[in-house]
Order: sequence, then structure tokens, then C-alpha cells
Amino acid sequence: MARIVYIVGVVLSILAVLDILKKPIKLGPKILCIILVLATSWIGLAVYYLYAKDKLVSWFK
Repeated sequence: MARIVYIVGVVLSILAVLDILKKPIKLGPKILCIILVLATSWIGLAVYYLYAKDKLVSWFK
């Protein structure tokens, strides 16, 4: 069971990083967001997918 949770977390992290890289924002904020999402594990993924995903571009313009 733990292996499934780990794999799901890795897949969601990769998808979040790829989604952040596609956003039309500068490289510095992209790297900051990627580090925050990866460093905070499940909490970072939840915040990104539930709240910040649609607001990143407006935050860093």
C-alpha cells in the first residue's frame, strides 16, 4: 500500500512540475514554485492543485 501512495505522489509531483514549466512566467518564480511544491510533498501538491494552479500567472506578472 505504501508503494502505491509513493508512486502516486511521484507522478503528481512530475505533473505539477511540468505544469509549472508550461506557465508563461519568468524562470526565477518557476524555480521557486517547483522547489516549494517538491519540498513540501503532499501539502505542497494539495495547495498547488486546489488553490495556486490557476493563480500563479497573476501572482508573478
